[in-house]
Amino acid sequence: MRVLVIYSHPVPESFCAALRDTVMAALGEAGHETRLLDLYDMGFDPVMGCDERRTYNDDGNPHPLPDHAEHLKWADAMVFVYPTWWYGLPAMLKGWLDRVWTPEITFDIARDTGRISPKMTHIRKLGIVTTCGAPKWWSHMVGHPGRRTLSRGMRALFHKRCKTVFMAHYLMDVSTPQSRAAFLARVRDKMLAF
Repeated sequence: MRVLVIYSHPVPESFCAALRDTVMAALGEAGHETRLLDLYDMGFDPVMGCDERRTYNDDGNPHPLPDHAEHLKWADAMVFVYPTWWYGLPAMLKGWLDRVWTPEITFDIARDTGRISPKMTHIRKLGIVTTCGAPKWWSHMVGHPGRRTLSRGMRALFHKRCKTVFMAHYLMDVSTPQSRAAFLARVRDKMLAF
């Protein structure tokens, strides 16, 4: 498969960086073609400006970030690697979704009914790899908003039989070398089977 990996963490030596490296290595070992979008490393600007927002729903406008749009068209699977901060997506990743997932390439809106039709039906697998400072039970209690954004909201634009893999290292703030090693091994196994 052609797997687009979207990575969002500002610290180069973070545990998320180890997760990114594990994901990329396992996908490569499994024979997948991969592309990595390291949002912080590339200096991605997550802020949607006034003019960009005004023309967001206009038909026929060129995409504001054509290179990113091309990555979305190229992929038939996606893996997101990021930290869960305040139960949600980091601002950088949320800004990438805001600016890159535009109507002309990811969905259509019917002018008469407002119904949304997916345009990313070439995506057949979705992977989500994250860390959470909170315990699992509390993350579920508050609704896991970041997970829901990707596995429900964005996934609704994918193939109707798109398979989803979600992995989280909970209690990250009090993690141990053993818990981190065990999670890296789990991520590697899941990505080898992806």
